[in-house]
Amino acid sequence: MDRGTVGSAQSGRLLVEVREEGSNAVVTPAGELDHHTADLLREPLDDCLAKGFKRLVVDCARLEFCDSTGLNVLLGARLKAEAAGGGVALVGMQPVVARVFEITGADAVFSVHDTLQAALADESG
Repeated sequence: MDRGTVGSAQSGRLLVEVREEGSNAVVTPAGELDHHTADLLREPLDDCLAKGFKRLVVDCARLEFCDSTGLNVLLGARLKAEAAGGGVALVGMQPVVARVFEITGADAVFSVHDTLQAALADESG
């Protein structure tokens, strides 16, 4: 598998790393995803799609907080990826982040996995 780093972005509260895993782009946000940091995730997700990645795997294991703005960033990426014939998979959500998805029903529209390995093995999402 190719594990080359594609890029990263950082503010005081959110770090986003992007790398290739085969034909997938693995995007790893760490910290707080909210109104103030949403663009730090939106831009790498859009860049991955612009580079031809159809499937994005968002590793949420280090994501400590996600508000409605962050949720909308992920939903927007999902729509763009699906329009390109792909999708977005979410991995390893902490309970506080998973709760936002459960309350809004957004967990029903994403492919959600416990581990990165499971997400990478599931080519449907």
